[in-house]
Amino acid sequence: MKSLAFLVSLVLALPTFADIDASRLARIDAVVEAAIQKANCPGAVVVVVHGDAVVFRKAFGHRQLVPTKEPMTFETVFDLASLTKPIATGTSIWLLIERGQLKLSDPIAKHWPEFAANGKEAVTVEHCLLHTSGLIPDNSIKDYVGTREEMFARIAALKLNAPLGTRFQYSDVGFIVLGELVKRISGKPVDEFAAENVFKPLKLTGTGYKPATGPFAVTGIRDGKVIAGTVHDPRAFALGGVAGHAGLFGTADDLARYARMLLRDGDLDGVRIFSPLTVKRFTEPHAVPGGLRSHGWDVDTSYSAPRGELFPRATGFGHTGFTGTSLWIDPPSKTAVVILTNRLHPDEKKGNVTELRRQIATIVAGAITKDGERVFTERTSLSKPVLTGTDVIVRDKFSILKGKSVGLVTNHTGRASDGTPLIDLLAKADGVKLVALFSPEHGIRGEKDEKVGDGKDEKTGLPVYSLYGERRKPTAETLKGIDTLVYDIQDIGCRFYTYPSTLGLCLEAAKEQGIKIVVLDRPNPIGGVLIEGPVRDPGRGSFVGFHELPLRHGLTIGELVTLFNVERNIGANLEVVTCENWRRGDTLDRTGLPWRNPSPNMRHLTAALLYPGIGLLETTNISVGRGTERPFEWIGAPWIDSRKLAQALNAQRIPGLRFVPVNRSPISSVHKDKDCGGVDILVDDWNALRPVHVGLTIATVLRKTYAKEWDPKRFDTLLLHKATFDGVLAGKPVAELEQAWQPDLAKYRERRAKVLLYEE
Repeated sequence: MKSLAFLVSLVLALPTFADIDASRLARIDAVVEAAIQKANCPGAVVVVVHGDAVVFRKAFGHRQLVPTKEPMTFETVFDLASLTKPIATGTSIWLLIERGQLKLSDPIAKHWPEFAANGKEAVTVEHCLLHTSGLIPDNSIKDYVGTREEMFARIAALKLNAPLGTRFQYSDVGFIVLGELVKRISGKPVDEFAAENVFKPLKLTGTGYKPATGPFAVTGIRDGKVIAGTVHDPRAFALGGVAGHAGLFGTADDLARYARMLLRDGDLDGVRIFSPLTVKRFTEPHAVPGGLRSHGWDVDTSYSAPRGELFPRATGFGHTGFTGTSLWIDPPSKTAVVILTNRLHPDEKKGNVTELRRQIATIVAGAITKDGERVFTERTSLSKPVLTGTDVIVRDKFSILKGKSVGLVTNHTGRASDGTPLIDLLAKADGVKLVALFSPEHGIRGEKDEKVGDGKDEKTGLPVYSLYGERRKPTAETLKGIDTLVYDIQDIGCRFYTYPSTLGLCLEAAKEQGIKIVVLDRPNPIGGVLIEGPVRDPGRGSFVGFHELPLRHGLTIGELVTLFNVERNIGANLEVVTCENWRRGDTLDRTGLPWRNPSPNMRHLTAALLYPGIGLLETTNISVGRGTERPFEWIGAPWIDSRKLAQALNAQRIPGLRFVPVNRSPISSVHKDKDCGGVDILVDDWNALRPVHVGLTIATVLRKTYAKEWDPKRFDTLLLHKATFDGVLAGKPVAELEQAWQPDLAKYRERRAKVLLYEE
């Protein structure tokens, strides 16, 4: 017999699946037994879901050791601790968003005016979901005395301890705020709202706040008595057991059902909780300083132990709870791993299940097979961190700039990986004289969507010369006293983005004035392998078409400037500081580098991936989502029937994405304040996505379906390829248009090969 410290072996017969190895899953037993023997936890329940079925389910050890021993069972109810955040509060917030009662961009103060106190008026729902609000992790327990109203008045009066959006700082306070928001908008406290709209419909019979019956896993000691069935978290306890950050209880079987709902795009057993699009927005990765989060879940941060070593980065999501609970979900493999332990019992200081979570997830991922091949083909970890050109010169203490008088062309994306602006670093660098700053489109801080004027940098006092106003190119006067021009701006890999044009003109200016130009390279965020679209017609150069490139060019900014220098016969004194450890096939999500909006409406990597195709459409009378929450991920117009367009586009069976009918009213730009029918663009597979194909397919469908309403006369403004433009107007199939590009693309590949700086 196995020892009592091991398990009560309440085991379901393991089904056999073509792509799961049950014998490998059985290795979970040994690692849980070892954790119990080391006193990392007295017991656990582990449930693994794969392919919409439970493939592993065991209860181990004890739910209680003192004053009496009680065995762990599947019915054991656990204090889920911070799993409350995504499962109760996050789910409730997204239901309110889906119902049109709330927006991600809503300031908290819009619904809770008192919250605007002490500089918090700009904190939004999104900031709180991503833990980038600047709110402290935990406010003083002394704030939780008196009435509930008095407690929340103190929370509303808190100050930020970090500038908004500049730091990922895991914050219980942020989710306490979101829990209060649920009540203010729905009229029901978060426990009632979640029970009514999530737990009861999903038949999660053991899940809820303030549970009436157990059996309970013991979680610690309070006032000399074991804590069982009441919340362990002191702030949630002071709030009466109901809070946005903690207080939820549940069973492993219930969590498995909840996970299956998300894996099934919001539906379980005929009950739909979310639309598929809501599930995607709730769970998709979003860059935060130093890692990836979703709007409610962890994706890739220091909290990601439950992902293990084999599940890919940026494809899954999950969360942990302080009491020893965790859930990890990997949609590509249709897998979820539920691990519930009572690690705080009997000694809160000794229990630790971080490594156990990692081991179990790794075992599960290692048990997944598919026809003898691994399911996962993408890069799953980085042996060395990716360094941008900026990181390299910071590491090397600016040695290449010693003794130089520098002009810096940059914006808010010009930062080291730790978030420090290059402006500040150069201003303080020993042996370097920073003389002037040069601003591209959107301004030195990246906040403007209009022409940019000259100015003065408030922090350094240096002059700022605009390169997106009457002046597009540095002049002899603005370069006075400068012997080295440094360029550091994040590009997005599309021909009609203006930053490469600014770089090309700076290259020319450097040559004309006899000064050196140093370009600090950065990864192409949409990858450096794939190229797509027609090469720009000769002789049609513009500020949105600086050089003869395809729409998706597959080069870094350092490779682009090298191409410009050679093919335009500029011959400038150019030095490119290359990235380290970047591979051409890596999109930004695989680098570990944070996403920073390169321009105000480029808010997600998904938007950047779609931009080479969807951006083409904004030269017509179509809104591409500017003024909405989904720039370049939604298109619409007042004359569009959403369902009709979605049906027509889905009938094209475009690889990698789907279209969902959604009406929106942009608050700015094209069709401002008008109710527009349209479609959300839901990307399922970044690897299959070909954005130019998407944009041209949409154009041909609009041409056919809305021939009178759609106005394509300016469609060639960014396309800059007359044959393709004429083909769209003539109703030619997209495949025929694409075939016509191939000779020019073959020549471009030969040109491109001469300047590549990185390997695949």
